[in-house]
Amino acid sequence: MIVRPRPHLLELFFIIKGSIVLRIMPLLIFVATLSTLIVAVYTYEPGWLPKFDGGPFALLGITLSIFLAFRNNACYERWWEARKIWGEFVLTSRSLARLSQILNTNETADQSPRRILLQGNIAYAQALLVQLRPTNSAYKIQTYLSEPVFQEYKNSRNPPESILRAMESVLIQALHSHRIDTIQFNMLDELVQKLALVQASCERIQNTPIPFGYTLLLHRTAYTFCFLLPFCFANTLGWATPFVTALAAYTFFGLDALGNELEEPFGMGANALPISALADVIEIETKEALGDKEIPPLPVPKEFLLM
Repeated sequence: MIVRPRPHLLELFFIIKGSIVLRIMPLLIFVATLSTLIVAVYTYEPGWLPKFDGGPFALLGITLSIFLAFRNNACYERWWEARKIWGEFVLTSRSLARLSQILNTNETADQSPRRILLQGNIAYAQALLVQLRPTNSAYKIQTYLSEPVFQEYKNSRNPPESILRAMESVLIQALHSHRIDTIQFNMLDELVQKLALVQASCERIQNTPIPFGYTLLLHRTAYTFCFLLPFCFANTLGWATPFVTALAAYTFFGLDALGNELEEPFGMGANALPISALADVIEIETKEALGDKEIPPLPVPKEFLLM
């Protein structure tokens, strides 16, 4: 995700980081070149190409912009829902860290049920991150899990769920050993269930893209419109046609490309959600709640990019 101060007026035209210009630049060059060739034909060999009326194309452009807006709204809704899910994830982790104080015993810190439970929560956040986005967080997962649990994690077809089972096992053992009563168990168990809901919600977004037929229809219409646009305005705009058509192509192709990025909120695009940073925040706050001395620094943007 791009994190930077609001740019000044002149900076708007020179910002590259986070812009989709580089992705669509070949298409813009193609449209501008095509427009230049068509204007040249209309200027020097006017009989070679028939003349077209730009009125119907203007109406088609309005219709296409409306449909692109609908698709982008749907993509943004996916992005925003994913952000709310991870926000709830952070909130649930904080609540678990506070409420788990009822598990404090006279055991050593490394063996206390609370530490095992909260370290499992850290490992769960990193495991969910690995499932949603290719990262190198495997070493963190191994650090916070016991060897039997880590082996189960590696052999599981649903690795994050295996960590939740281990966390649930800690609560069940605490209940059976009368360290907590039924009410306290239910309170902690409810938070673990909320963690499971986070995974299910993220999988729903990741595994259910916008219907391909709808996306394909908009792609075809946008490309056809931009490639035919020079034929309609070459007679009226003359040598200004390449600039105007490239500007129109930037709008339509840019909205299309931006929608593609927002459709995958857990991807590696510049506008994807910073779920790696959020997982690190969960780790930092949980270690602080456990009273650890060595706490990593908060994640910061690198070149205005926070992932």
